[in-house]
Amino acid sequence: MKIVAINGSPKGKTGNTNVMVSSFLKGAQESGAETVNIFLAEKEIKHCRGCHICWSKGPCQCVISDDMLGVISLIGGADVVVFATPVYFANISGMLKVFMDRMTMIGSPHPPQGAKAEGGDSNSTGALTPKFVVISSCGYSDRSEFEVISLWIKRVALKMRSEVIGEIYATQGKYLTERAEELKLSISSYLSVLKAAGEEIATGMKLSETTQSLLEKGIAFK
Repeated sequence: MKIVAINGSPKGKTGNTNVMVSSFLKGAQESGAETVNIFLAEKEIKHCRGCHICWSKGPCQCVISDDMLGVISLIGGADVVVFATPVYFANISGMLKVFMDRMTMIGSPHPPQGAKAEGGDSNSTGALTPKFVVISSCGYSDRSEFEVISLWIKRVALKMRSEVIGEIYATQGKYLTERAEELKLSISSYLSVLKAAGEEIATGMKLSETTQSLLEKGIAFK
């Protein structure tokens, strides 16, 4: 089992998003998975030019010379790819968007025949590995902030003939890097659930109803 996280937070290792990802990957590691945590903030990924050379010459035939192919090589052999991002203006970060635009070199420009236009379950299209998980943090308490990201990851899976096996969203994520004593227990409890999520994805490729329910409750402040 190989799990690769693509962290699209401009704050990289110091961000709230990485706190979530690190706990998730720790659970996966302790369950025997090989894990890779890639920080886009440390990579040079240029904007896609929309030339479509990769569609005519074949996968990964990109005219741009930067770190993109190196990142794709790290994804190679992955059973699960985790896309991680903070919420920026009710959407994924610009850094992750630029990366995903370049992923067109390995994805199909067309949705599968009979696929649901709204980005529903892609199992009916003959899903292939790697499967996808999305992890996102938002500073506010409103879970509707994740609606665009939830639709986005389903559409990505549709385009890439895969499926989403986990959506993990943390409201009030701004507290994950807080050091206040009164928050420690609540944050620790939430990170334990994230670790359990990593264990479940690594061993069964899905989240249990119990873990999903706890994740949806988020950081429960005492």
